[in-house]
Amino acid sequence: MACGKTPQTKIPAYGWQGEGGNTTEQTLQADFSKWKSHGLDGICYNAGHDVEKHQRAAKVAKANGMEYHAWIPAMLHGGMDSTIYAVNRLGQSAYHTQAYVSYYKFLCPNREEVYQFLTSLYGKVADIPEVDYVHFDYIRFVDVILARGLWDKYGLVMNEEYPVADYCYCDKCVSDFKTATGIDIKSFDDPSSCAEWAQFRCDLITRLVNRITDDIHAKGKKVSAAVFPGPDSYAKKMVRQEWNKWNIDAYFPMNYNDFYLEGPEWVGRVTKEGVTALNGKAPVYSGLFICHDWQNKSSIEDPEGHGLIPSEIETAVRASMENGAAGVCLFTPHSMTDDHWATFEKAIHQSYVSN
Repeated sequence: MACGKTPQTKIPAYGWQGEGGNTTEQTLQADFSKWKSHGLDGICYNAGHDVEKHQRAAKVAKANGMEYHAWIPAMLHGGMDSTIYAVNRLGQSAYHTQAYVSYYKFLCPNREEVYQFLTSLYGKVADIPEVDYVHFDYIRFVDVILARGLWDKYGLVMNEEYPVADYCYCDKCVSDFKTATGIDIKSFDDPSSCAEWAQFRCDLITRLVNRITDDIHAKGKKVSAAVFPGPDSYAKKMVRQEWNKWNIDAYFPMNYNDFYLEGPEWVGRVTKEGVTALNGKAPVYSGLFICHDWQNKSSIEDPEGHGLIPSEIETAVRASMENGAAGVCLFTPHSMTDDHWATFEKAIHQSYVSN
């Protein structure tokens, strides 16, 4: 037997990346081969609702030995019938009036038409042979509470649930809730005080997720999802994602510490929460937000330009792994500088013991 070093341990690593306007098969090959060489085992790739673009990207991913998660936003869609959009507490449809940003045109998860649209879309992508997972994103309500680090950006103090971002009060949701519980939610001055109403909306998302997941599983494919941290500490309260009740195959919580005005150690706390809530049901891949222009981070006003600097990478990866994560996911590989990659490669080639 030849002498040699013990094979180095490597943790599973992924990336979230969106399709650019000038993307070609050649640019995909250059990107995917680079990311593979830096240690990424798979890619969650957003080509929107374009089945052909997912097909192209999935083929390149497989040619580079990478797992392909077809990342497709769910509830965000601008071109549906105006009657099936979520309605806020002020009675405003998200089709006509959006909270925070103009693209926040959220569909109502309680509409059969929405389920039919999504299961058809996801089903077409699941039929692509090279697709391993369908990756849900935005399968939630509008953020009734924004992450603390985003308050200043939007000029808000969100110490309560404000009507403009509180969904869904469409006739069907209000009626179905009253039928189920006997409670008229419109009679409440402060609907956030009604625990049953919060749970009802969590259950709407869970039911939608599990119905679509069943359909994708029937095609022999798996499902993953980008979710808010938690579930209890943030996801349920902010966007009604009680994701420990979902029947999907892999979870990618967006543990973006800067958004919550927290350091990289915080990633470990929310990872542990999610792992504990799932109790072995499925793996958790801790999502890490990367600061591209990290040397000028202190002067970047927009918090969405913040994120992990190279010296924080090892702490975030270690915190994730020691608290039970199965691996990590980068948002985004394009944001990684050479300094980031150098520290990242060291961090993913270490052995970690879960607490």
